[in-house]
Amino acid sequence: MLNCSTNLPFITPSGTYKVQGIDYNKKTPTIYNPSMSTCSILQPHHDFVMSEIKSVIIPPAPDTVFTLLNCSRDSSVLNHYRSLCFNFSGHSCNELYGSCTSFRLFHLLSNNTPPCCFTGYDTVKFMSMNTLDCTHYTTVYNTDGLHGVAPLDWIYGIKLSYSVPDTGCDRCGRSGGTCGFHVETEGMVVYVGV
Repeated sequence: MLNCSTNLPFITPSGTYKVQGIDYNKKTPTIYNPSMSTCSILQPHHDFVMSEIKSVIIPPAPDTVFTLLNCSRDSSVLNHYRSLCFNFSGHSCNELYGSCTSFRLFHLLSNNTPPCCFTGYDTVKFMSMNTLDCTHYTTVYNTDGLHGVAPLDWIYGIKLSYSVPDTGCDRCGRSGGTCGFHVETEGMVVYVGV
């Protein structure tokens, strides 16, 4: 999934994404999609696709919101699947189209505010942008802390989450030992007094 090189890219079927950082305590790497639209740049239509195994092992974190932009009024996500859209820290389409230079173009071209949808990764996982009938998307993370924060100050990107199987190292550390890897048995071992 990760290719250890100078830039540490995260590779998926839809492209290569730059790893911006990894919080090892919270088990959350963050990636950035250079093909994604943001408040300051409008990019061509692009899907974010992860393989089945990656979406299970290292899925987008719950506080990562996918924003589907410039959706048609006939979009399935706005009609049949309206329950997939949710309120995001009090923010609205009007705010995005009004305060973001790049998204303002949609408002100007249609002479009104085109619909948008704040949703989770599962929506874009199962439906392509063509199926959703939205021309662009953006993603932001740490959404719990964005109440009252203008879109220009949002953190654009995708926060992923992973878990690590319990190897006994936590218990080892609490007992005063040091956890290590034994090369002959290829297992974890507790070193005491090291």
